[in-house]
Amino acid sequence: MDKNIVQGKIKQVEGRTENVAGAVVDDAGLQIEGKVKQAAGKVQEEFGKVKDDLRRDSRRANEE
Repeated sequence: MDKNIVQGKIKQVEGRTENVAGAVVDDAGLQIEGKVKQAAGKVQEEFGKVKDDLRRDSRRANEE
């Protein structure tokens, strides 16, 4: 598993936490930061998945 997958998931959790904290304390800026961090985490996770797929395809091509 690519490290970007794990780091992306961590960012998503941090973002959700910020979003909820912002809602609790009625801080729109914190909510927005949380949503941005969530989105960035999702992009990073997907990037890691693509890298994993490319590595797997490369290994398969080399085995043939």
